[in-house]
Amino acid sequence: MFVGVGAARVRDLFEQGRKEAPAIIFIDELDALGRARSAITGIGGHDEREQTLQQLLVELDGFDSSSGLVLLSATNRPEILDPALLRAGRFDRQVLVDRPDKIGRKQILEVHLKKVQISTDVDSEQVAALTTGFTGADLANLVNEAALLATRRRADRVTLDDFTRAIERIVAGLEKKNRLLNPKEREVVAYHEMGHALVSMLLPGTDTVHKVSIIPRGIGSLGYTIQRPTEERYLMTREELENKIAVLLGGRAAEKLVFGHLSTGAADDMGKATDIARNMVARYGMDEALGYVTYDESSPGFLNVPPGMAPRERNYSEETARQIDNAVRKIISDVFDRAYRMLDENREVLERCAKSLLEKETLSEEDLKNLTQGLRRSGEREKTASKSSKAVEA
Repeated sequence: MFVGVGAARVRDLFEQGRKEAPAIIFIDELDALGRARSAITGIGGHDEREQTLQQLLVELDGFDSSSGLVLLSATNRPEILDPALLRAGRFDRQVLVDRPDKIGRKQILEVHLKKVQISTDVDSEQVAALTTGFTGADLANLVNEAALLATRRRADRVTLDDFTRAIERIVAGLEKKNRLLNPKEREVVAYHEMGHALVSMLLPGTDTVHKVSIIPRGIGSLGYTIQRPTEERYLMTREELENKIAVLLGGRAAEKLVFGHLSTGAADDMGKATDIARNMVARYGMDEALGYVTYDESSPGFLNVPPGMAPRERNYSEETARQIDNAVRKIISDVFDRAYRMLDENREVLERCAKSLLEKETLSEEDLKNLTQGLRRSGEREKTASKSSKAVEA
């Protein structure tokens, strides 16, 4: 509102800090103050913001070992900070506070669980296994949501089922009980979700299927399949990525197998599968024909523009772009055919599970174990055939 106010407040802040020394000055959301300056006038900020940033840089340069001040700051967007802030002698020590792993989630949950009355069946380790990717704030919200669900059913303790439903509410959205599907749509959704679940159960190394439901949730979800990671993973092989694509395409494969036509319900699955396949080819160098080369470098966001919206320079030819598209298409096509064959081999189990899902609307992990008796694992048929052929030869 007034020229020079920001810079004056920075000076006042450091003057107060020196008077109270030894002291700690903490600046939260540093990106609001220290956004990168642009070489082109009018882009990336304005004179007032730059004056405030420049005053902060001046104060940082004025530090010495006898001043008794320690400066800390926090930001969720370090990639847009001005490089001058991060050079040696300023904010040169950076500490990453990442999402907690399973052990960290368990410890955070135990802190928040002390605030509510929990049932004896609640195991913090099991809840931690279901919450991969959750932050500390997400876990606090999860305990609160579970407590609210228990209160609504007039219970005096929070059970594991309350936590499971709270995770579903956070991940998939609110139940849409007023969204009524016609019988044909319910049938398509049931086979679609069981396609995801069965392909996941058939493939080695995939996450355990925890729950399958055809109850609509959120904005566009007509059903959902929840998987529980068995362990924390930081690296993935090509085969494991192809298995993830197969699970995503299992729903569409089931629709094609049973109904002989395709629906719009697999749009989100195909988008995720295509992203994985394109990263395999263009970022991870997993295509032999294109070589061990990265064509699509991941770049940080620029000027608050979401990824994919900012103009990007392409460093390869039209012919290479065509090869990348063909490689992505081939991965998706081959994996889809594989998922289709697996479901075709287990058509009887698919029918049985889908009918049970239509009746109950939700199947738990235990229900799936009982229904999938006789499930033929991937590759068992080939092994059986090879054994029989060897017996004939003998």
